[in-house]
Amino acid sequence: MNAAPVEIRDPEGAACTVYRDAPAWADKKTAAVGAFSCESVEVGARLLVDVCETLVGEGFQAVIGPMDGDTWHKYRVVSESDGSAPYFLEPVSGPFDLAAFTSAGFAPISSYVSARAGIDEAIGKSATAVDGITITAWDGKNAASLIAGLFDLSRSAFANNAFYKPVTRDAFLELYQPIIPAIDPRLVFFAHAGDQLAGYLFALPDLLEGSRPRTAIVKTYASGVRGVGHMLVDRAHCTFRDLGYTRVIHALMHVDNRSRERSQRHQGSVFRRYDLMGRDLALQL
Repeated sequence: MNAAPVEIRDPEGAACTVYRDAPAWADKKTAAVGAFSCESVEVGARLLVDVCETLVGEGFQAVIGPMDGDTWHKYRVVSESDGSAPYFLEPVSGPFDLAAFTSAGFAPISSYVSARAGIDEAIGKSATAVDGITITAWDGKNAASLIAGLFDLSRSAFANNAFYKPVTRDAFLELYQPIIPAIDPRLVFFAHAGDQLAGYLFALPDLLEGSRPRTAIVKTYASGVRGVGHMLVDRAHCTFRDLGYTRVIHALMHVDNRSRERSQRHQGSVFRRYDLMGRDLALQL
């Protein structure tokens, strides 16, 4: 079967792309629906139902979405918001997206949050140092080498996450290439145990705030040694303050991940919720 993504458009104002090589949900043969948009709940739901019926005929057992193929790309629908403006690189949803998925028989299967805190409140008590670990900021040189290092650690740190799907080094580089100009080396941190990379934290300024952003976004961090993640977050918060940032966003955390617990310890207050939706094709509407 051809696994290339297929774009589908409804003449009444709905569109999506179907990915037939999506990560599996609950060991089922799974497809994903991404690049979704609709101009009404009814039109969007009808398109999704039609897609599901087609996929049943092809032997698929489940559909997940919105997801542009895998979790390395855009996925999740906004399910709750305080109404604040989106931040840089945050996934956004149309006003009818969530209701369209729900009306088409989808339900949440994985949930995420973004939280916000004032820098002074976030810093709190300093993290306990881990013996043998040193943390340094990126020197701004050799961006390709930087991203390759992120790839190597991400692949091992996230391999057990739900809906994880391996990606090649070249594909990972391609994903990060467009945002290299937005990277401030002072907001990228590495933890080393001797010559070995033990963790990293990747943060960005919220460029949607204009030329002088006051919010720093902790986009992702990973570690292979207990306690290193806390050290990285603490170092990042202190650096944000020193650079003049007044707020921090802890972005797109799974509700069950340790990062969510750490955000709460750093006074992170949830302002947006997101869901990945799924439909078991054995269940009829």
